[in-house]
Amino acid sequence: MSRISQQFAQLKADGRKALVAYIVNGDPVREATLPTMHKMVEEGVDVIELGVPFSDPMAEGPVIQKGHERALAHGVSLTDTLAVVAEFRKTDQTTPVLLMGYANPVERMGYATFAEKAAAAGVDGLLTVDLPPEEVENLKTELASRDLDNIFLLAPTTRSERAKDIARHASGFLYYVSLKGVTGAGHLDVDSVKAKLDEFGALTDLPVCVGFGIKDAESAVKVARLADGVVIGSVLVDAMSKAGEDKAQVAESVGNIVRDIRQALDAL
Repeated sequence: MSRISQQFAQLKADGRKALVAYIVNGDPVREATLPTMHKMVEEGVDVIELGVPFSDPMAEGPVIQKGHERALAHGVSLTDTLAVVAEFRKTDQTTPVLLMGYANPVERMGYATFAEKAAAAGVDGLLTVDLPPEEVENLKTELASRDLDNIFLLAPTTRSERAKDIARHASGFLYYVSLKGVTGAGHLDVDSVKAKLDEFGALTDLPVCVGFGIKDAESAVKVARLADGVVIGSVLVDAMSKAGEDKAQVAESVGNIVRDIRQALDAL
């Protein structure tokens, strides 16, 4: 069983909702990422989603796009991201870390090479936003051979038959996009989310976490009542950008947000 699956199994046994948190590696400065990862865990994050900087992040809203731009301006790459995870693993062997990004950097490195290096670094899974299930077989094989999970997005426009096919290729958990739009949008429709989760829940045994549009404890609680967990990203990236370049201040700003949401989820 992968580290991600173990984490979700333990959360289910404990009757707790998963808190998945996304930041971009190297944003706003390289030195901030590692202490922020540890701070997120300290404040209750269950799974870290580490963004791989990319020049054309099509699913991201303006807040996270700027995070990618800041990281790229510092020359942060996929190789650098693997190195950060390896550093994280020196003192944390239990918290799952998945990489979220786009297919080009992984294809350029080569699927087999990526899977080998990711496993060696301590990565637990990969979410490639722009790689459809029809083209994922080779990557899936390489990831599975090293016990790395293959995380997929489901959208409000995903039909049942396609969702079933996506779930067949996925492992770890499924990430449901709560709205028709990009990350950070604010028009969360809880009734619509419930309808789609009811539909998808009948198609898979995988845990389903909901992201896009979750920005505080109130919105996290509304969604967590329906799902296995929530994903927060834009609110953290925004806070990091406003914290300046002091790595301790960056980590603290993220920790404050995470703490509030964790406490709200645990009160359910």
